Amino acid sequence: MKALCWEGVNKVAPRDVPDPQIRNSGDVIVRVRQSVTCGSDLHLLGGYIPFMRQGDVLGHEFLGDVVEVGAGVRRHAVGDRVVVSSFIACGQCWYCQRQEFSLCDNGNTNPAITEQMWGAAPGGCFGYSHAMGGNAGSHAEYVRVPFADVGAFTVPDGVSDTRALFASDSAATGWMGADLGGVRPGDVVAVWGAGAVGQMAARAAMLLGAERVICIDRYDYRLAMTARHAGAETLNYERDDIGGELLERTGGRGPDVCIEAVGMEAHAPGPQGAYDMVKQQLRLQTDRTAPLRAAIYHCRKGGTVFVLGVFAGAVDKFPLGALMNKGLTVRGAQMHGQRYIPMLLERMARGELVTEHLATHMMSLDDGQRGYDIFKDKADGCVRTVFTP
Repeated sequence: MKALCWEGVNKVAPRDVPDPQIRNSGDVIVRVRQSVTCGSDLHLLGGYIPFMRQGDVLGHEFLGDVVEVGAGVRRHAVGDRVVVSSFIACGQCWYCQRQEFSLCDNGNTNPAITEQMWGAAPGGCFGYSHAMGGNAGSHAEYVRVPFADVGAFTVPDGVSDTRALFASDSAATGWMGADLGGVRPGDVVAVWGAGAVGQMAARAAMLLGAERVICIDRYDYRLAMTARHAGAETLNYERDDIGGELLERTGGRGPDVCIEAVGMEAHAPGPQGAYDMVKQQLRLQTDRTAPLRAAIYHCRKGGTVFVLGVFAGAVDKFPLGALMNKGLTVRGAQMHGQRYIPMLLERMARGELVTEHLATHMMSLDDGQRGYDIFKDKADGCVRTVFTP
């Protein structure tokens, strides 16, 4: 089969790779209809996640048709159209029973790397390096899905492929940020980042009853999209006084909940941004965190900061004093997709949550390098590139 593979730093290419096979009784094989790029893929392409091997298949957010089922599968049959959680979880361990699916004890079949890095291993993830299990990704014609009764969900009739596609990761991640960030009716919520995840976090906050949602980014086309589809207010941090605006719009307190939806390659203007970039390139720190620092600084006293962006290791200038003295709660997680995807599909079926606008570019796997270049450079109004095998 054809798949889009990692070929080195900032290089991808289509390759012929072996067809996936059923390995365990709970597996299914899915013929991919659509698979989409994610900002966290750029960390792999940039060499910031140093556990990739040449020929690894990329991609973790996808939708397709079941073409083969293992003997133990009970909830799916050949022909089902399914969307699959990007994180792999068994559904049975202590963490899964608490609905903390990305922390699954059994989803990552190669836990030693992350146990050494972080003290414990999270669950596995499709197409996200050997640190997260070495699972073949979704930019391919076919994908093996482990624990399919837990992580694959039948898409309701009437929900388009492209709408359901984003339930796989972006919408689930954004919703988790608003939910676990504790958004309540009447809250003011600030979201740093207007990519797909930031837009979904903003929309989730609105649906959870926030009085005002303010999204912060530097790309006007993404901010305009967020205002139109999520109903959020917007600020451009290259033009606006973010601190002053947030105080003005919250009666002088600051937002109740701040959501960071950017991740480890965050841009920052001025000397601070240059300093962070140099330190990261010299591997003196692994992550650039300007939006996270801003979220902690601008959040109201006693508020909550939720970290949705992907981070890998050590950071510089973390504002621990602000966190402690302001009495903040800081949380973060990889997304618990199995917890949210059924609800998201229901909201998509009712028209409460739309995502088709996020798929700004459609391409074949043969155009993989161009698709990732456009996505990385945010060229031609790109939010996400969708690949159709």
